[in-house]
Parts: sequence; C-alpha cells; structure tokens
Amino acid sequence: MKTKCYSVRLQSLISISDKAYKATAFDGSTAILPKSQVFGDDYDVQKSEAYWISAWIIEQKELQYSHKKQGWYNTETRRVEPHYSIEVETHVPVRIEPKIVEPDASLTR
Repeated sequence: MKTKCYSVRLQSLISISDKAYKATAFDGSTAILPKSQVFGDDYDVQKSEAYWISAWIIEQKELQYSHKKQGWYNTETRRVEPHYSIEVETHVPVRIEPKIVEPDASLTR
C-alpha cells in the first residue's frame, strides 16, 4: 500500500509523547502530528530540516507546507518513492459530415 506524502520544511519537530510530535513551521504555526504519519527525514533538502509527512494529515492541520515536493510512502519497502505525473490522452474521432441522399422513389408510398 502507498500513502501520498509531502516534504515539509520545519523549524522543529519535537517528540511530546510516545505517539505524537509537535511540529513548528518557520512562520510560527504549530501542529500536533501522530508519529505514525511522519515517515522520516527528507535528506535531499540541504538548508533546513524537512520531513516526509502524510498528505491527508497535513492538509487538516494549520501548518505551513508546500505542494511542490510530493512522494509516495511504500509500506512494504518503508521508503518514499518519487511522485510521477501522469498525463491522460483523450482520443477525439474525426467528425464525418453526413451525406445527403435522395430517397428512392420506388420505395415511397
């Protein structure tokens, strides 16, 4: 199973209990996040600390985040896989103009 997640840059992520973190963003907003929805560090970010957090929980909180970097957390491999954009192509058939046909006089009453 895969869970959509965002890379969220935080000023601090402090463990407040066995099951929860207190997250503080750079704008001062804070939120309490369940530990089961924080999937680990995002090591690609260099200037500050970033964490992979599930999308459904972060959208419910009043915490500053960005949609720019997303991924999919795979529960089997316990790793975040990159987000691939999928383009759907639609096929529109060529419109054929109807032919004007004169009715056969022998078939009309």
